[in-house]
Amino acid sequence: MKSWNLFLTRFAAAVFTLAVLFFSPALVPAQTFPDKPITIYCGYAAGATTDLTARALAQGVEKLLGVPVVVENKTGGAATVAAALVASKKGDGYTLGVTSTAAITMRPHLMKLGYTGPKDFTVLMQYSRFIGALCVLKDSPWKNIEEFIAYARKHPGMAYASNGMYTQQQLAVEIFRQCKGLDFKHMPTKGGTEANTALLGKHVEFIPGAGSHLPLVKQGAFRQLLILNSDKRDPDYPDLPTMKEIGCPDNPANGYIVMGPKAMPAPVVKKLGEAFTKVAQSAEFRKLLDSYDLPYDYKDQNQLAKDIPAEFDWYKGFLQKLGVKKE
Repeated sequence: MKSWNLFLTRFAAAVFTLAVLFFSPALVPAQTFPDKPITIYCGYAAGATTDLTARALAQGVEKLLGVPVVVENKTGGAATVAAALVASKKGDGYTLGVTSTAAITMRPHLMKLGYTGPKDFTVLMQYSRFIGALCVLKDSPWKNIEEFIAYARKHPGMAYASNGMYTQQQLAVEIFRQCKGLDFKHMPTKGGTEANTALLGKHVEFIPGAGSHLPLVKQGAFRQLLILNSDKRDPDYPDLPTMKEIGCPDNPANGYIVMGPKAMPAPVVKKLGEAFTKVAQSAEFRKLLDSYDLPYDYKDQNQLAKDIPAEFDWYKGFLQKLGVKKE
């Protein structure tokens, strides 16, 4: 009789354990996900290329998942406001972010934030990357980067405008300056458009273009002399050398990524990753990237799990060498 009672006790315990596991909050969302709207926080202003690509991704994913996918612009702090919002949310897949990798690999070394780095996020995929270029006015006397370097050596203190201190573009100029032993004066602005205006008004002699310079290149106002933040030449401008080709190191190319909070259930990550990947790899989306002069540069979660921590460590080391202290 005792053995029978023991059997019933163990059987009841086993049933209870299975029931707890089956109805666990960690599993139920994965089985029914998604069953309500998904919000994507975009770290850049409405109308910016990041915002426009985020909305295109949202529309495509909405059709695949069958629930509304809403993009909300949360600007400020070089996309750290949006990233902090994502980090603060529950990792259930209903809050995501579209931003630059710099928000989670560079900015945590510069300021105290609501997160400390990549470990506070689940990065789903990358679909493009930023490519910069050293630009001068079309009527400037420098036809190539060799002529520019020769002039800069004889005329220390050349002024340039960038889209902000310690941005990817400004750091690229700093690396270039150190590599070639040059001396520049930096004029920070609030964005690429303001930097473009400074060059057009001849308030500075060059800029590190952040993407918004390309329409002015096509219009014939700007001339590009050097590709920044890329280990290979731009197929649209095959004659432009890279930093590596002129004997200089380069900082990592920041990517456009889709991410969520940490500790998201694996089935939810898989479902979201597959949906965003399908949209990003579609002919329609790649055509959209082309129209904004953005390169298609897809990376999956496994690749980003290696690349993003490496990017984080690179910026940590470089900023320490510059003597930059966290605010």
